[in-house]
Amino acid sequence: MQTELAPHLSQTPEGITAQKILNKCVHCGFCTATCPTYQLLGDELDGPRGRIYLIKQMAEGRPATEKTRLHLDRCLTCRNCESTCPSGVDYGHLIDIGRHWAEQQTQRPMGELWLRKLLAYGLTNKPLFDTGMSIGRLVRPLLPKVLKKKIPQGRPAGKKPMPGQHAERVLMLEGCVQPGMLPNINHATARVLDRLGVDALLATKAGCCGAIKFHLNEQEAALAEMKRNIDAWWPYITGEHPDCKGQAVDALIMNASGCGVTVKEYGHILKDDPIYRDKAAKVSSICMDLVEYLPRHTDALKNLLKNSPAERLVFHPPCTLQHGQKIKGGLEQFFSNLNIKVSLCQDSHLCCGSAGTYSILQADLSEQLREQKLNHLLNACHNNQASKIVSANIGCITHLQNDQKPVEHWIEHLDILIEQNNGYVSHS
Repeated sequence: MQTELAPHLSQTPEGITAQKILNKCVHCGFCTATCPTYQLLGDELDGPRGRIYLIKQMAEGRPATEKTRLHLDRCLTCRNCESTCPSGVDYGHLIDIGRHWAEQQTQRPMGELWLRKLLAYGLTNKPLFDTGMSIGRLVRPLLPKVLKKKIPQGRPAGKKPMPGQHAERVLMLEGCVQPGMLPNINHATARVLDRLGVDALLATKAGCCGAIKFHLNEQEAALAEMKRNIDAWWPYITGEHPDCKGQAVDALIMNASGCGVTVKEYGHILKDDPIYRDKAAKVSSICMDLVEYLPRHTDALKNLLKNSPAERLVFHPPCTLQHGQKIKGGLEQFFSNLNIKVSLCQDSHLCCGSAGTYSILQADLSEQLREQKLNHLLNACHNNQASKIVSANIGCITHLQNDQKPVEHWIEHLDILIEQNNGYVSHS
């Protein structure tokens, strides 16, 4: 799809990147078959091909309208279309550029604008969010159902091991909402790693990965968060931080696939920054999802689980894992090696509707997708006699909570199995 950039975009990094991506599209339409919003709405402009045309029009100088912005807003950024596309169109990066252009050229209603600001700066303010979540749990029984769903109960966090005991070390991002919403995910991760002889180090000055602000078009603020994280992590990556004892960390691990896909793209996002581009590329190169890292310790885990009975689970692979990070089948194979049978549900490639803040900003579409996904997951649990649903991203986990089957992070389940088989005494 040849694109002639408008003069005011022809020398800009965004314009040049968009042109390269647009030129790859051959208008084949394969992407529409796997687009959740196109399947729901049946509108060409609510599918990847239609949105690409809208972005092409802006790239060539046609002004964006409120309708342009609406169709771009409705995109889940699930990137399923990238997995389907035979031409390798980098849709995820293109939609970010298109949204930025549309935001610059149109004016949102004041209420919508303030809601997006509240989400961008409220969710990423850890002290504020944690306090709000604590208050929400106290009054949860009194809240309407729609708000109750946003305050998951989850497992008690349990004891977290103190680092400093092991020669192998990794750096871990706590995340902005995860410690307040479901703190046991991070604690379970640290406990499992501790049992495997790995210290999980935390950089106290690191915070939100930048995804929330970036996808809400608060891009300057998002870039500032990314640079802050790089600065916080860098002494660990070089081995200069005292906790490293002179040895660089082995990896930067993520137990939230939504954070992982963003951090893995720091190198792309900051490629034009002369100060941070090399450091950003290094950060992205050592970033690993937890399911990429733990298979290194499969033999040790087998030993820890040698008395464990056969398990059956249903796995919901987040879009940020299977389409964003291109990790497909990793958990299934890993758990199979541990004698844990993992099944997928029908249409497992489709988004559950969570998609960061999408469940708030596009609540109706999100709820339709949730119901479809949950029906398929529950059917898969029934057909495979599975005890629970596991996933790999906090957004999906909280979005899919229901009264029939528990939904939790797979690392929490692994943590429980190890404890049941071995008991656990923390290094503290």
